[in-house]
Amino acid sequence: MKLDAFDLRILDAIQRDGRITKLALAEKTGLSPTPCWMRLRKLEKAGIISGYHAHVALRRVAPVASVMVELTLANHRQADFDRFERAVREIPEIVCCWSVGGGVDYILKIVAADIDAYQRLIDALLDRELGIARYFTYIVTKTVKEEPVLPVSLLVSDEA
Repeated sequence: MKLDAFDLRILDAIQRDGRITKLALAEKTGLSPTPCWMRLRKLEKAGIISGYHAHVALRRVAPVASVMVELTLANHRQADFDRFERAVREIPEIVCCWSVGGGVDYILKIVAADIDAYQRLIDALLDRELGIARYFTYIVTKTVKEEPVLPVSLLVSDEA
């Protein structure tokens, strides 16, 4: 699906405010309400907009330890990757998991109540014999930037 400047403005606006009214969205994008709403629905149906979420300031709710983990599997068959990825999807504390190229296989972002809870989670993963060869833990001491708004218009070529 080719995106034009109006589509990009819609994506930018709803990322910044998922609860924006139809009228306010139309005003921000320079469209009248009906065409704006039709474009929004088209973006949703195409899967470009995959959902609407609230950004929760978790540290205001409860103490939390954020941990980044580099992880390498012992074997690199597709079945090994599939088994590990299925297990990761089942664990709510693992909030992000990226398969990466380079010296490690995965980078995980984990949120846990504390470091002890994190270690129990890792121990449970190791006990499941998922083929984890090694892992390196990095405790997040300060969040410098965590931007939920993606720079879509900067990443789309001018020919879009």
